[in-house]
Amino acid sequence: MKGDTIYKRTYNRMIVYLGELKIGDALDSENVLKSKLTASRTTIRKVLQEFELKQLIVIKSTKKTLLRKPKAKDSFPRAETLSNAARIEKKFLEWMLRADPKPGDIINELELARQFGVSTSGIREFLNRFSRFKLIERRPNSGWCFQGFTEDFALELFEVRELFEMRSAAAFATLPDNAIAWNELHVLKIDHKNLLRNINKDFHNFSDIDERFHQLVNNASMNRFIVDFYDLISLIFHYHYQWNKVDERKRNKAAILEHLDYIEALFSRDPKRIEVACKKHFISARNTLLSSLKTPLPVS
Repeated sequence: MKGDTIYKRTYNRMIVYLGELKIGDALDSENVLKSKLTASRTTIRKVLQEFELKQLIVIKSTKKTLLRKPKAKDSFPRAETLSNAARIEKKFLEWMLRADPKPGDIINELELARQFGVSTSGIREFLNRFSRFKLIERRPNSGWCFQGFTEDFALELFEVRELFEMRSAAAFATLPDNAIAWNELHVLKIDHKNLLRNINKDFHNFSDIDERFHQLVNNASMNRFIVDFYDLISLIFHYHYQWNKVDERKRNKAAILEHLDYIEALFSRDPKRIEVACKKHFISARNTLLSSLKTPLPVS
């Protein structure tokens, strides 16, 4: 499963890369692609062979040429590119939204494993990682206890999140021109503009694009602790953003516009401009989070 996930993730990143080329352009060498996509040469070759079968590219000896521009249907669904841990996180988020657990509620490993269709060891590993934030606590002989989400907890967590992302955004500006992250940022820019055009009916899709954007920025840190931290706290923040439905369309539209400013700042590589855009966005995000704590509205 892990290998399949890595293949699909590399495949989708290669689709982004091909989208930046013109028909007839030669692809980079396997060594360059290996570096750009952070994947093994074996995986790169497997993806290229699949692209040739789909007549996206033609391979002659060591030369690879783009035959046609990729389409949306050429990519794997994003859900299929997630690791097992990420799938459990998303399922746990959905469960929190539906079940709306209260402080003191017991979380049953066996029941969650049954609902999610995963092993109990996978659930236990996730809960162990998640427990470091003190939102849940292991209770001897009684499973896990949900502790709740307080304003003090939110402010402490948000402070760390902001510090980490400021560091990551600064690192993003120093990425080499051929880094695949720039292509992914360009795709995100297009996705943000498309969502903005359809904001009246698709505003609820913001959570996914928000997670993709901030994860891309944090990955630029190349710091395993920052990346691991973001994987977990994104669940917490998106849980509360989705919980509070007051002015959701208006808030999401404002956040999209802030993201677009932030994206342009990253493309500028100007450290000061990036810092200003990042701080502006985090002020709004902090207010949204605190508002979600003061006006909790359960999801039907």
